[in-house]
Amino acid sequence: MFDDLRKSDDGKGSFFEDEQNELEPLLEKKPEKPALGIKIDSSKFLGMNAFQRFVISALLFVVVCVLGIMFLMITGSIQIM
Repeated sequence: MFDDLRKSDDGKGSFFEDEQNELEPLLEKKPEKPALGIKIDSSKFLGMNAFQRFVISALLFVVVCVLGIMFLMITGSIQIM
């Protein structure tokens, strides 16, 4: 591609046409299948469906809120009446 840059006008066409011709086979190549037949399904995460993921995230949210309130009570930032 960069051989004999001084002789760039050799009658074959422009540099950009040569580069485009080199890229065409790469663009036509189909994507390879994942190794070992592993299929990645983006709709499943850790084998859970959407409702199960929602329940896990809601429980995690509740646990973080409870721990935060307990920390504020221990440090004396808030008090129970």
